[in-house]
Amino acid sequence: MISHGTAIALRLDNTDMEIRQLGNSSLKVSSICLGGNVFGWTIDEATSFAVLDAFVAGGGNFVDSADVYAAWAEKPGISETILGKWMVARGNRATIVVATKLGSKMPGGEGLGRAWMIRAVEDSLKRLQTDYIDLYQSHQFDEKTPQEETLRAFDDLVKQGKVRVIGNSNFNGTRTAEALAISKQHGLVRYESAQPKYNLVDREEFERDLAPVLIANNVSCIPYYALAAGFLSGKYRAGEELPKTPRAGGVSSRYMNEKGFAVLSQLEGAANRLSASMSQAAVAWLMYAPSVTAPIASATSVAQVHELISASQIPKYAVAEAFALHA
Repeated sequence: MISHGTAIALRLDNTDMEIRQLGNSSLKVSSICLGGNVFGWTIDEATSFAVLDAFVAGGGNFVDSADVYAAWAEKPGISETILGKWMVARGNRATIVVATKLGSKMPGGEGLGRAWMIRAVEDSLKRLQTDYIDLYQSHQFDEKTPQEETLRAFDDLVKQGKVRVIGNSNFNGTRTAEALAISKQHGLVRYESAQPKYNLVDREEFERDLAPVLIANNVSCIPYYALAAGFLSGKYRAGEELPKTPRAGGVSSRYMNEKGFAVLSQLEGAANRLSASMSQAAVAWLMYAPSVTAPIASATSVAQVHELISASQIPKYAVAEAFALHA
């Protein structure tokens, strides 16, 4: 989630985000993707509408959701429902690239078996109030279902016009490579994107395992946890009181250690060189990382959306120079 910083006004002179191609597909997406996990969870419907409006006004067109958002708050499907209501209210479905996911546990089923996929897509389409999904993603690997079964079901959904492009989330390099090989062997639709956890702290596994597969096959990376659950915003400091947020406990145990604080120190230096907030610098670094097409970041206010948009305006050469010591 983007936190409110002080460099917002410095970079809002150009609100057209760079548009990038998703993998080998026909989808053209903004260089930052708005995370929809907060819709109906930490922000209500009206605030969600305002956040979405601000994102689109700033040149964004790419929004990521999932059927399971926000099941942890006993509201499965609420994110898709709010996104669907907003698109109907604004009459802008044709200009929004809708990404959503299936496979996590829902009241009626879970996994990536054909029978559940056929039902799950209809449920998502109903909540989204649309007849097609631009990017439909496997939320997590299903150990119980052969990948060929999943890919054949996806292929049928694409042929039926209910899905345009497919992607995966939380797959490792081996499983992604296997899926790409199956699609090629059988002439099936292939994963054009991958959605892993990747940020300035969580780098090693992705860069070693999955990134080479994505780069070799021109598969786009649309990573989540761009700010390491808020740690990279600079709100977490050694010896200081933790922020009073639902994520604070998990952030503390996962990132508040020697490695995490070393990254934070380097990030702060880069942000100062960019005259940007730490959040902006972290998102900008990710936006230009090899294989990354659009980092996913959520926002809970219009001010946070403005900061997110500002991050997209930082040029690549400036990011490279600012982070030269952190390569």
